[in-house]
Amino acid sequence: MTGTPLQADAIVIGGGIVGGSAALYLRKRGLQVVLFERDRVGMRASGVNFGGVRQQGRDLREIPLSHLARRIWADLPEHVGIDGERMFGGHLRLARSEADMAVLERYRADAGALGLPLELMGRNALVARFPWVGPQVVGGSLCASDGHANPRLVGPAFALAARVAGARVEEQAEIRTVEATGDGFRVTLADGRTARAGILVNAAGAWAGQLAAQLGEPVELAPMIPQVLVTEPAPYGIVPVLGVVGGALYLRQIPRGNVIFGSVDRPAGPDFLTSRPTAAANIDAARIALSIVPGLKPLAIIRSWTGVDGYLGDGSPVIGPSSRHAGLFHAFGFCGHGFQLGPAAGWVIAELATGAAPSAPLTGLGIERLLARTAQA
Repeated sequence: MTGTPLQADAIVIGGGIVGGSAALYLRKRGLQVVLFERDRVGMRASGVNFGGVRQQGRDLREIPLSHLARRIWADLPEHVGIDGERMFGGHLRLARSEADMAVLERYRADAGALGLPLELMGRNALVARFPWVGPQVVGGSLCASDGHANPRLVGPAFALAARVAGARVEEQAEIRTVEATGDGFRVTLADGRTARAGILVNAAGAWAGQLAAQLGEPVELAPMIPQVLVTEPAPYGIVPVLGVVGGALYLRQIPRGNVIFGSVDRPAGPDFLTSRPTAAANIDAARIALSIVPGLKPLAIIRSWTGVDGYLGDGSPVIGPSSRHAGLFHAFGFCGHGFQLGPAAGWVIAELATGAAPSAPLTGLGIERLLARTAQA
């Protein structure tokens, strides 16, 4: 199917939390926006992730943007019309060795200089406050303003809010090619249709690297498979979200009592669209979870699931303008921790695309850092 190209001020590729928020905030700035999503909005990484809404533990380059994101999360109903079951009971990052404690101490100093207050606790203080921690834990760091939310609700919410605001949101609309035309950009869909706009936002998740390469900015983006598990309900008692130094575990409990947790993401195979949970990953995650919270041992695991996310070599996303094309903006490669950052990424992209000063600096997050590395390889 071909015909007259669809015209818009801005095209957003990707209907997750990043692309959806970019479409919403571009529309609120008065632009005619069309969003293309290859599946259903919020169906991939944005809707099946762990649900952590954390500032703690991020690369220091991300903290200013994470502060902006935290303000958006605080007012989430005003942005998307739902609260997303968000809760701010803190994020507790745990140490299992003195070396881990040294990591937490350094991070508290560095993050504190950027305006992120953290409370450091040794073993005795930690157990007095959180008696369910296991004997392997020697201390921890608490960020009281962090929390969690339900990704199945929030993942699609921004794209749906963009539609309500007047953006054109097309689902099951796979993009085959993107190209710069001199006066903007042209995208061609799998069904043969084309669309043109002066602004293009590449928020295509695990597929974003392919689009960046078509536009002359190739980066190595590796698809990775997160695997998340959930237990039967238990008495509610784990209020903060849990993590460990090194990232080998993330865990939270919801007020209904279910415990949601996972461990290290695994490399994706060629057919990552149809990835399935593996018993080995379930066993590894359960083993680590029990070492941190031994009281979970009687609980049955009732479900597990996977998704796919794009990982970049230095562990931080690409957010910002193209190094080659005016009007092109990238926001991808969130390396498994884009749920909290996503709304702020969309907010700042909308500001930059309309000539406004960004509400948070993006220093060190531009695509040029990776292009230089690719050229050297």
